[in-house]
Amino acid sequence: MAITNLESFLQTYFKAHHCTFINKDEGLLTVQLTEEMDKALMNRPFYWHYINNMGRSGDPMQLTLITNPDKRGEKGEWIHFGSPRLQQIIKHLKENQKYTKLFQLVDAKKNTALYPWLVTNIKVSYRGKHKRDELISIGLHLVNGTMKVEMMGLLNKIPLQKTISDYCYTISPIIKLSSGYRRIEKVIDNYIENQTHDWAEESMQIMDNEIHMLKHFYEGQVDTEEEQMKKEIFEITDRYRPSITYEVINGGIFYLTSTM
Repeated sequence: MAITNLESFLQTYFKAHHCTFINKDEGLLTVQLTEEMDKALMNRPFYWHYINNMGRSGDPMQLTLITNPDKRGEKGEWIHFGSPRLQQIIKHLKENQKYTKLFQLVDAKKNTALYPWLVTNIKVSYRGKHKRDELISIGLHLVNGTMKVEMMGLLNKIPLQKTISDYCYTISPIIKLSSGYRRIEKVIDNYIENQTHDWAEESMQIMDNEIHMLKHFYEGQVDTEEEQMKKEIFEITDRYRPSITYEVINGGIFYLTSTM
């Protein structure tokens, strides 16, 4: 259910920001950044400050990202769930493009209906002894209720634009956005509930053992040490208590043809 194909997610992200693909080998993606994306991702504020003050055109960088672990020896940057680069991209999405509305580009010769899809990209975070994140992309057809996972991968194959094509018209949603989002939440809840959670049991066991050893260490000591013991118990609990949370990274309404 999760976005196992990180490359599709990245292609959709850079495509949406008007970057050019230099290379799209499986597991290795080279992108020519725009000025906007260079400023957002490449941490060159002094360069762009100088260029802008001089009134010159800048030279945006290329970025090569490796998603296949078997290609980590090649020239490029290894990106994976939890990596700083992916967290940077997610942060950029959250801060700048949390919600959008896009239309499928259609070369229509007659009146063509476009149907509304509610699309959400959700980050699920697992916290315990180990930390892990995964991205889940879900699309919900707001007319007939059809739901698709790996939606980012599907959208990557569809030309999208901010304006509706000639001879096209939109179908009004039957499912309200609030109701649609609750349906998506329910899918995420069921997905999490149906997983095995050995990692959580392991974290609880480690937490209990460390608290037990800590109490044994403080046993018989003066009452003035009790506050310190409570503080250390809190730190152990905070470090090991398992939790699962999720948040919407970004999403929007996408108007697509019925051939989707």
